[in-house]
Amino acid sequence: MVYQTIEEANQAVVAKIIAGSPFLLDVVPAKEVIKPLQTGKVLLHAGPPITYDKMVDPIQGACVGAALFEGWAKDEASARELLENGEVELIPCHHVDAVGPMGGITSANMAVLVVENTEAGNVAYCTMNEGIGAVLRFGAYSNEVVTRLHWMKDVLGPTLSKAIKKKGPMNINVLVAKAIAMGDEFHQRNIAASLAFLKEVAPTIVSLEDVTQADKEAVIQFLADTDQFFLNVMMASSKAVMDGARMIQEGTVVTAMCRNGHEFGIRISGMDDEWFTGPANTPKGLYFTGFSEADAAPDMGDSAITETFGVGGMAMIAAPAVTRFVGSGGFNDALNTSEEMTEITLAHNPNFSVPTWDFQGIATGIDACKVVETGILPVINTGIANKKAGLGQIGAGTVTPPIECFEKAVLAYAKKLGFEG
Repeated sequence: MVYQTIEEANQAVVAKIIAGSPFLLDVVPAKEVIKPLQTGKVLLHAGPPITYDKMVDPIQGACVGAALFEGWAKDEASARELLENGEVELIPCHHVDAVGPMGGITSANMAVLVVENTEAGNVAYCTMNEGIGAVLRFGAYSNEVVTRLHWMKDVLGPTLSKAIKKKGPMNINVLVAKAIAMGDEFHQRNIAASLAFLKEVAPTIVSLEDVTQADKEAVIQFLADTDQFFLNVMMASSKAVMDGARMIQEGTVVTAMCRNGHEFGIRISGMDDEWFTGPANTPKGLYFTGFSEADAAPDMGDSAITETFGVGGMAMIAAPAVTRFVGSGGFNDALNTSEEMTEITLAHNPNFSVPTWDFQGIATGIDACKVVETGILPVINTGIANKKAGLGQIGAGTVTPPIECFEKAVLAYAKKLGFEG
């Protein structure tokens, strides 16, 4: 279909976002669903394309951990040698229908969530949340980290797969609608959604006949302990919905935002797969005792797909408790943030009404033109990683993209339409 105006195209894209219908179908080894992972040494990473030498230390550390997990190397030194010599192919998660938190490093045998957007018929993938502490996504690669990844591959993934298949596809919109009314914004706060997920799957896990009692108990305990488990489900769901919406290849709606510690990248609906980038900023926020901004790595991760969809920092008012955690004030600050986000978005999504916002729907459809016109940047909630690999999370805060990403995107689309500046 040809749209007569940019506004008409944008409204069509937004309508696809609102109509998005993500369902969790399965949990499988990544190589079963992501073709490039089926042969050779290949790793997926967060953000726009990047080479190993430009990766920040935590992402390089996550690459080391993945190489050890896959058995490509026996120790850190040999893993780094593989990576430095270019023997491992690096592909952005977004290029293969996937997203990954923080470093985003995903390898063939890691367990991934499989989410289908039934409205558009497309599928998206994301690794599962590892919990807190020393974890791969923040660059840790100790024996503890690798052992946990093997447990997730051998026990957590297969158990959840069996439970989901027995129960049937899980409607993610229903869980999100419940949890947003319970104080989640789905980037920094996923407590209600993670508990709602556990409530849905626990009875089925208990009923599984071909899983040992010890494994059932371990899986249920892990889900109960992992407050951020639903974040990765939300990421895969947001990716599925936004990829469905960008099937309309016109307009200036932002369809992806991501970062790799070196660059921040966005895509817009009218420019298909092209990335528009600028330097990654360092988040501002609160630090754990003993740490400061001097210890922080630049912004990284594909988790900004949640803000692209309209939750996370865009929906700060849904979770005013988060504002203190990310260092951005209290209720009025949350309200002001969400109100300001309406100035750069095109609609409210009626599927996800926010009680603390007079039941308005979340702000949906970031318009790159509005960002450039107003100078207002999307607010992204994020964890803050130590700039040294393996030391993990040191705080939480907010970050914004560089405005040049949006300027480049708008100029490129104008050129595509035949407007030469």
